[in-house]
Formats: sequence, structure tokens, C-alpha cells
Amino acid sequence: MSKVKKDQIKSEEAKQKYQVINWKSYNAALIKRGDISLYFDEEVFAHWYSDSPAQRGGQEVYSDLCIETILMLKVVFKLGYRQAQGFACGLLRIMGLEGLWVPSYTQLNRRARTLDVQPYHIPQSGPIVIAIDSTGLKVYGEGEWKVRKHGWSKRRTWRKLHLGVDTQTGFIHCHVLTENNVGDESQLSDLLDQVEAPVKEACLDGAYDTEHCWDDLIERDIIPVIPPQKNAVEWYLKKPGDLPHYPRNKAIRQIDEIGRKQWKQQVGYHRRSLSETAMYRYKVIHGSTMYSRKMHYQQTENNLKIKALNIMTAQGMPVSVPRKTV
Repeated sequence: MSKVKKDQIKSEEAKQKYQVINWKSYNAALIKRGDISLYFDEEVFAHWYSDSPAQRGGQEVYSDLCIETILMLKVVFKLGYRQAQGFACGLLRIMGLEGLWVPSYTQLNRRARTLDVQPYHIPQSGPIVIAIDSTGLKVYGEGEWKVRKHGWSKRRTWRKLHLGVDTQTGFIHCHVLTENNVGDESQLSDLLDQVEAPVKEACLDGAYDTEHCWDDLIERDIIPVIPPQKNAVEWYLKKPGDLPHYPRNKAIRQIDEIGRKQWKQQVGYHRRSLSETAMYRYKVIHGSTMYSRKMHYQQTENNLKIKALNIMTAQGMPVSVPRKTV
């Protein structure tokens, strides 16, 4: 195919451009995200100290809510443990609460290992369409520029973040942090178990085109929106054709009839890209590198980051509509 012909096809298939129509409210939401009171509720002061029963060994002085609040400030404002301690001291001094003790940075670090972070309560508004995907988060190692320029010379370690996002509201309903060698499809059941809202459809990419994923979604009465692998054949129990109504087999026949591109448009598969949008927001706001080195601490760190993202989402999100072409 000639270069002129390729350029003509690209121009005809130009991506639809969108424009935000709620800039006023969205700007107000962005400003509110920087408000300290958003992450430092007055309820914290009433439950600052632990009320857990006495036990053998060292006693907990500070409540989980106190520890979570200071660690939330640490995550949102990208502070070290020592700086988080000083940040909390400064806030209490400004608020006239010097009488409250502040956990030391060693206490914050130690409690972070087993802290049970309560997820943000997402308001429910009926059945949702959830988009699920995964991305990599670097723990340590050489930067991308150095690797691209000179190649890698040291060990590079990553974690894999699996998450599911509501395609309508942008809330993250489920997430799992695993080693980087864990397959996406193996985490689907754990992700769906976390979702409290009823799920109508699930949009996933071809990595989830496995019997386990299809059967799990069907058993949960969720419509699977998964593109079968190219050159895929229909599944059957005993002989070919004995499962004509199985959703994957129906998808294969539809793709053969109208083409893969048209099928994706027909079933709304491109809503899956909103999971990538959620990952982009995660990395822009929190960065693509984890500050914790051990998995227990990384789980707490990730739980706090996801909770912070949902708190920000609740303040307001952009509403975009297709831009009219002239």
C-alpha cells in the first residue's frame, strides 16, 4: 500500500476529539483537592488514641484512624516518614491542639505494615459497567531514560497493579497489588469479590480470554465484553457446535460476520480504555514508583493511594462530549 493511501486512511479514521463542558465545577474540584481538611477530618481528633483492650507486650497508643490520617497526608503530599511527623505536628500546632501527641516516624513505619485501611465508601447508583486492566509500578531500579540510552546494568523490580474502574463515574471499585509475574486473568475473581455495587458488564482486554474468566463472569450474571484472540475457535463440550449460545462463541461468529473493529464498536469495548485513564491518573498524582520496599508496606501504600484517588474523584470529575466537526 502506498504512503499516500495510508495517510488517506489515517485521516479518515482520525480519533474523535472531546471537549470539557463543566470547567467551572471541575476547577473548583481541583482546588478543593488541595484542601487539608479533605484528608484531616475532625473525627480523627475524637479518636486520636487507641481504645483497644490491654494486651501483653507493648500497648498501642494511637488509633488506626490516627495512623491512617497521617499516612494519607504522607501519600498525598509525597512526604517522607519524618516529614509526615513534622507535618502533623505543624497542623496540630496551628489548630491549637498541641496537647495531642504525634506518632514518631518509627511508629508510623511500624504500624504501616499491618494497617487495615478502610476503603472509601463509594455512593451506589445502580448497576455499573466496570473496566479492568493492570499496569506496572516500579519499586527500584534504573530510570527509563538511562535504560533506553545505555541499557540496563542493575536489577529492576516492579509490582503489578490490577484495578477495576466504573466507566461512568471514574471511581475505583477494586484493586489488587501482586508480583510482576502474576497473570492478569488469575486476579479477576479477587477483583470482582471486592465490588459492592451490582455489575452489569465487564470490559476486559484479550489477556482475560480464558475459560476461567468467561465462566466466572457468566456465573456472576455479568455480561463479558472480551475480544476473543485472533483466529480463535469456538469452544465446545463434546463436539464442535454444541455450545452455540455461549457468549464467547457468539462473539466469534459476530466478528466473522461484521469484522473485529465493528464488533468492538457494537458492544462498546472501547470503554475498557477508561481503566487506562484511571492508571494514568494514578501515576500522574502519585507517581509511577513505590516508596515502600516490602510487599506488606506496599499493600498499605497502594490502599492509601487508591483511597485518596476516590476521595478526589468524589469532589468532581470532568464531563467531556464529542467536539463538533466543522
